[in-house]
Amino acid sequence: MRYFSDEQVCIDTVAAMRWPDGPECPACGHKEHYYLKTQRRWKCKECYKQFSVKLGTIFEESPLSLDKWLPALWMIVNCRNGISSYEIGRDLGISQKSAWFMLHRLRLAMRNGSIMKLGGNGGEVEADEAFIGGKPKNMHSNRRRALAIARSSCLKGDTRLIGKTAVVGVLDREAREVRATVVRAINRETLQNQILNHIEHGSKIYTDEASIYSSIPKEYVHEFVNHMEKYVKGRVHTNGLENFWSLLKRGLNGTYVAVEPFHLSRYVDEQAFRFNNRKDANGNKLTDSDRFNLALSQIAGKRLTFAEVTGKTGDATCF
Repeated sequence: MRYFSDEQVCIDTVAAMRWPDGPECPACGHKEHYYLKTQRRWKCKECYKQFSVKLGTIFEESPLSLDKWLPALWMIVNCRNGISSYEIGRDLGISQKSAWFMLHRLRLAMRNGSIMKLGGNGGEVEADEAFIGGKPKNMHSNRRRALAIARSSCLKGDTRLIGKTAVVGVLDREAREVRATVVRAINRETLQNQILNHIEHGSKIYTDEASIYSSIPKEYVHEFVNHMEKYVKGRVHTNGLENFWSLLKRGLNGTYVAVEPFHLSRYVDEQAFRFNNRKDANGNKLTDSDRFNLALSQIAGKRLTFAEVTGKTGDATCF
């Protein structure tokens, strides 16, 4: 926070990350410009348009200066169980509402946009699902009974759980990378789509005994462990994903307390970013600075407005 207390230092840091070869105009791509020091922005010599380092990033049109944004980014990528908007607001001297919106925009930058599939050539991949929602003991008795019926029928291919939001995840053991997606329903079609979209053919897929995994395509080697008998059968287990679910639920229950299904996907992206960037490809532990620089390199080309985050636009996704 001391280092980023100077706004010009923040601008230089983001500019160096976005444009290693020097700033270029987002409108025309021209690289000849001059800097307006009093306005802290550049003016293109080709199209004469002015642009700041925020343009075309998650910071665009934010009245908050970068000396607020960068410390917030540092905290969210390095706090193991997340950080609440109330704490961010107190630390940075902004309102809780502004901090809440800020954190949602930062989570967008943390989203994994990789299209590379996991596994391949006999690689080991775990697949599992989790259900996020209130505890049954706190529910009304009628809703609790309905949830119990839904859980018992899930193994028979029921498409939805009452009072819970479903999250499907896959974990590549060798790459130490997890990908988790919030879905509307847990059924064979949904799980097969997730596997086909994220896992390379020829991979070994390890799951639990749920019948919804029984129709995994023959292009994969599928093995499962019966959790009614044991949790580990040699190399066959889903303990890696269970670890991720534990971290996710701990953050949701302990730090964020209550999360609407509408916003859950961004909280899942946040936890997946921290989980995937604990170590590098060689197994060396990443530092807080490494995670910060990685997240900062992903800020460009992403935008989230307040209307979108509050569900006031027609194209907003709601589960």
